[in-house]
Amino acid sequence: MSAAGPSSRSAAHRPAGSHGSEGPALTRSLGVAGIVLMVVAAAAPITVVAANFPIILLESGSVGAPLMILAATLILLLFSAGYAWMTPHVPDAGAFYSYVHRGLGRRMGLGTAAIALFSYVLLTVSMTCYLGVQAGNLLALWTGLELPWWLISGIMLLIVGLLGYRQIDLSARVLGVVLVLEVVAVVAVDVGVLLTGRELAAAPFSPAEALSGAPGLGLLFAFLGFFGFEATAVFRGEAKDPLRTVPRATYIAVILIGVLYTVSAWLVISGLGAGDALAAAEENPDGVVVGLAGEVVAPIMRDIVQVLVVTSMFACMLAFHNIVTRYLFTLGGRGVLPERLGRAHPVHRAPSHASLWVSGVTTAVVVVSALAQLHPVTQIYTWYSGAGAVGVILMMALTSAAVLRFGASGRSAAPEAHARERAGAARTASGAVMCAAALGGLGLLGVLALSVWNLPLLVGGGAAAAVWGAALAAVFLAGVLLPERRR
Repeated sequence: MSAAGPSSRSAAHRPAGSHGSEGPALTRSLGVAGIVLMVVAAAAPITVVAANFPIILLESGSVGAPLMILAATLILLLFSAGYAWMTPHVPDAGAFYSYVHRGLGRRMGLGTAAIALFSYVLLTVSMTCYLGVQAGNLLALWTGLELPWWLISGIMLLIVGLLGYRQIDLSARVLGVVLVLEVVAVVAVDVGVLLTGRELAAAPFSPAEALSGAPGLGLLFAFLGFFGFEATAVFRGEAKDPLRTVPRATYIAVILIGVLYTVSAWLVISGLGAGDALAAAEENPDGVVVGLAGEVVAPIMRDIVQVLVVTSMFACMLAFHNIVTRYLFTLGGRGVLPERLGRAHPVHRAPSHASLWVSGVTTAVVVVSALAQLHPVTQIYTWYSGAGAVGVILMMALTSAAVLRFGASGRSAAPEAHARERAGAARTASGAVMCAAALGGLGLLGVLALSVWNLPLLVGGGAAAAVWGAALAAVFLAGVLLPERRR
């Protein structure tokens, strides 16, 4: 931004949502820990360990899950290098949309924003409906009371809407409590495996084992366990010091999630027995990890894990709701969507108008899906989350391209970097970052290719894949062709 004058620089660093003197700014209260809590809660650790790990085993046909998770972690760390480097040059909280807008232009940015809204609404709805089923099963098990899943999902939507309407501190506290309990439970299972003296298998870290079966599918499902980590930039408008907080939170979140999942996958496989893990996952994919928790910790741990899976899904649902809300808030603030969406609440200093809109849309989609009598798990959750996953991976690939284009354009030079030595050091650092970003982009293109190739598996068949693929393309095109709005 070397051409920017003092007035443009002050505008670039004005708190997101302030809109000059037009209204109150968002509450800037989130530090690194708060943002990391929001991000890791969206990743839903206990749900990934209890539900995704068996799926990775089944889909890959091997016990190489830890190595696949490491590969996913490496790709995301390389991606994060460019993502964090570009943060000072992206002044608002639109995350992928803002990065693509800055690097590839307004039209591509708006297409990315449309994909973001579409994908995260689908992910929110899918988690809402699955949560209704899981909470209903738990309620029936404990009380014998059977309620329809859509009623429970409606109650959850109301609670999430109330939390999203208030300032971000409240959501952060709720997510923080849930996340701490989740991590403690996952670590308890890991320690239980170690203390019971079960043989620690080396096969999960064997490249030959990881490449056997269908490693592409295993990598894809391992990758899905990291979704929501972009929220480090989504919440920059509420960060105390976004130029430092966002990059640090990004790296910490990716490393924390990657290490936790890698170690836990290895110990879960060792606890089940490397030779028996595949058969156990195939026989009881929903309860194999829950049963292991009861064996290696205590019988009551089965109930605890089941409860935490429900609270984990709620935390994930809340985190996705907040992500969509911040996208709308940024688009409203830029005048792309109605400006009311970009105004902070005068009391709560939160994007309350945008949150209400998200609540309304997600509720409408849940109601229509329920009236259409779609199954909440095999259809709504599977189809919506599959299509949403492809959309998120597409956005990440576009963001990688935006970072590379922005870095090559020379617009990233700081205005005060006139000294030759500082300029040389900056070029060296930028070169290393661009290399990392390029490698991360190649990895993401590979994951995107796997996602598209396996879209029929993710959404329930070839015909459904064609419909969802056309829907994603139409949404992107609609964003690209969105008419100009007067600010």
